[in-house]
Amino acid sequence: MLLLSQTFFLAPKRAFLYLGGLRPKLSLKGDAINLHEQWMRFALRLAETGRGQTSPNPMVGAVVVKGGNLLGFGAHLRAGTPHAEVHALNMAGPEAKGATLYVTLEPCNHYGRTPPCTERIIGEGIRRVVVAMEDPEPFVSGRGIERLRQAGIEVVTGVLEDEARRLNEAYVHHRLHGRPFVTLKTAATLDGKIATRTGDSRWVTGEEARRHVHRLRREHDAVLVAIGTVLADRPRLTVRLPEGGRNPLRVVLDSRLRIPLDTPVTDVSEAPTWVFCTERRDRDKEKRLRERGVEVIVAGEGPRVDLGAVFDVLGKRGILSVLAEGGGELNAALLEGRWVQKAVAFVAPKWAGGRDAPSAVGGVGVGKMADAIALRDVSVERFGEDVCITGYPVYPEDRGSEACSQES
Repeated sequence: MLLLSQTFFLAPKRAFLYLGGLRPKLSLKGDAINLHEQWMRFALRLAETGRGQTSPNPMVGAVVVKGGNLLGFGAHLRAGTPHAEVHALNMAGPEAKGATLYVTLEPCNHYGRTPPCTERIIGEGIRRVVVAMEDPEPFVSGRGIERLRQAGIEVVTGVLEDEARRLNEAYVHHRLHGRPFVTLKTAATLDGKIATRTGDSRWVTGEEARRHVHRLRREHDAVLVAIGTVLADRPRLTVRLPEGGRNPLRVVLDSRLRIPLDTPVTDVSEAPTWVFCTERRDRDKEKRLRERGVEVIVAGEGPRVDLGAVFDVLGKRGILSVLAEGGGELNAALLEGRWVQKAVAFVAPKWAGGRDAPSAVGGVGVGKMADAIALRDVSVERFGEDVCITGYPVYPEDRGSEACSQES
């Protein structure tokens, strides 16, 4: 992933500075629809460069074009900074008048931490705006497009909409459901083991696969584990990459607060930690955790933490995405509760064996193979000798229906 700096957008217009091969390969011989798609694809690639930096805002890219010439381009960098449209218009300057603006998400029409982009677009004299998708935010959706049309600007919508929705799948899910988008990450041997019969798990996968997990952490707002993982592995759950990156919020499920005070995740100097427990918690341990800066949140009265309550709290506090890195029992609970929206499964080319060795998914399991949770839109990558399978769960009750769209 490319990390953009503010100085990138201060380049003089027509300088045609491109990052890492982002220069669009366009054929002016195609029809208007194909041209729209080619410019929008460039805008989507620009938006992608903001991955892991923009939450709780979406990733957005924008391109200003006139007469087949690229006048300006930009991407949203992080919340509170100018939006992609502003960067692109700044680069285009006065030549933006009469041009076409391509943007991956509907321009905003309200005052927030930044002024509305619609007014800037209107003020610059843009003739046409091509939008990949409407903003799913209830108080925004459709209003930016309506404002532009009221100003006499032609608006084209739905260009590469599926790609735009996939890019911002966490943002879309959060805005539609009020809860974070959950990605379940597993790393197992060919026989599905995440550790040996003695509990040794270092390492199931190789260095390249583990490095990619750190990239996944950088791209998510929070990492989720249960107390069993904390006790067994003493993880830090931080991002440790040569190029750096923000650390996610660390979320631990621990009904009785068995978490040791000296375990790495209670050191909040690296990253914040929230521990979800139940009414049966150890009150003295709660006090001592709070003294260390760990936030303790009660979510449930019974023996187990209520996952629905956990995700409600996270969603209300602006957590868009969660990477679940727990053991087999947590993974089973997440799948049985239909909380998982995406799966990333690393498979190492080795066998561990052992009937008592823990598996990637525990629980009771299904009784019939027909009830197994399948994946759709599957992609496969290699990281060293390991294979990574990515896909979206299709729960049995959703098969054959539209309910299993990527936002569900």
